[in-house]
Amino acid sequence: MATARKLETNGTLEIAMMDVDGQKLRVGVRQGPKGKPPLLMFNGIGANLELGQPFIEALEDTGAIIFDVPGIGGSPAPSFPYRPSSLARLAKQLVTSLGHDQVDVSGVSWGGGMAQQFAFQYSGLCRKLVLAATSSGFTMVPGKPNVLAKMANIRRYTDKGYMRSIAAEIYGGDFRKDPTLIDRHAGAMKGATNTGYALQLLAMTGWTSLPWLWMLRQPTLVMAGNDDPLVPLANAKLLATMIPGARLEVLDDGHLFLVTRPQESARMIEQFLHG
Repeated sequence: MATARKLETNGTLEIAMMDVDGQKLRVGVRQGPKGKPPLLMFNGIGANLELGQPFIEALEDTGAIIFDVPGIGGSPAPSFPYRPSSLARLAKQLVTSLGHDQVDVSGVSWGGGMAQQFAFQYSGLCRKLVLAATSSGFTMVPGKPNVLAKMANIRRYTDKGYMRSIAAEIYGGDFRKDPTLIDRHAGAMKGATNTGYALQLLAMTGWTSLPWLWMLRQPTLVMAGNDDPLVPLANAKLLATMIPGARLEVLDDGHLFLVTRPQESARMIEQFLHG
């Protein structure tokens, strides 16, 4: 059972604090058409739910569910460290408590690993899968060491000036062409803590989906930028090869195309979900 306390309405997102199996989660819900599964979204590492809002607002005919991972944004830190399997179980309890017996699932970057785990762990609950700028875990083709070191530093979510100074280098794509794009992204950042960020890094230590990707049966859309310094394009090609029937779409952008090109990304994803 889950209990909820409504906090605010932000655009089309209804934001509430929910108690899910003893863990408090800050949850954003966008109501969608009846009879269509909502899109459950797993955000990137250190990212509060507002960072996914430009993409959610660009969706024309799709409901959405997004939440702050424990220790990030408005969700308090958990009592114990978690693994992808336990976070997937928490997300499943959230989805069922909201009254859904089926969802489409998406994940970006770090959240893409969680999306893969959810689809594998709860195959009957996950109808379709969208993987954006992500990889198969520790078996990934890595980015450059200096880029990965900056990514692992929580300063990019606690120090907006630092984020602006490194955005083009670590995210690539449109951030290289228009540095002002980072202002909107940095302005929405809030709530990351050292503990929460460390728990997210720890959760993925040693995790890989490579042994069971061939077992995923959901129709899958794999999306990637052709200039992604964090997760090189080779990772998307590997996912699309290993997941049966997966479709690969490459955008002329970097790591955060859901942020820099929300309308284009939303249109592509909705065509896949409703096609």
